[in-house]
Amino acid sequence: MKKLLLSILAIIVIFEEWLWDALAIAGQFFSRLLHLEKFDTWLLNAPPKTALFAFLIPLIIVTPFNLLAIFLLTHGAIIQGILLEITVKLVGTLLIARIFRLVKAALLTFNWFATIYNTISGLLHWAHETIKNTAIYQQSLKLKAVLNVQIATLLKTFSASK
Repeated sequence: MKKLLLSILAIIVIFEEWLWDALAIAGQFFSRLLHLEKFDTWLLNAPPKTALFAFLIPLIIVTPFNLLAIFLLTHGAIIQGILLEITVKLVGTLLIARIFRLVKAALLTFNWFATIYNTISGLLHWAHETIKNTAIYQQSLKLKAVLNVQIATLLKTFSASK
C-alpha cells in the first residue's frame, strides 16, 4: 500500500513540477515574443499592493471560464467542458507562473502570503524528499532533461527564424 501511495504522490509531484516549469518557460517565451520586457521590468519593481493585484488578475480572468466549464459539464457537454477546463487551467497556470516569478519578492512582504507560500513550499519539499528515490521519479527526471533540451532547441530555432 505504501508503494502505491508513493507512486501516486510521485506522479502528482512530477506533474506539478513539469507543468509549472514548462508553463513558466512558455510565459517567458511569449513575453519575449510579444516584446513585454518593459512591462516585465515594471512588474518586477511593482510595489506590494500592485504586485498582489497583478497576481490576482489571472484568477479574475479565468474564473468565468471555470464557471462556464462547470455549466457545460452539468448540462451534458462533457467533452466541451473538460476541454475548456484543461485549456483554462493551462492558460491560467501559465499566467500565474509568469507573474509569480516577477512579483514573488513583493508578495512575500505580506505576512499572510509568506505564511501560505512557506506552508505550500514546505509541503512540496516534503513530497519531493519522500519520492526522490522512487524509480518513477528518477525516470521522470531523465525524461524531463531530454525534453528540456529538445524544447530549448525548438524555441531557439523558432526565435532564430523570426
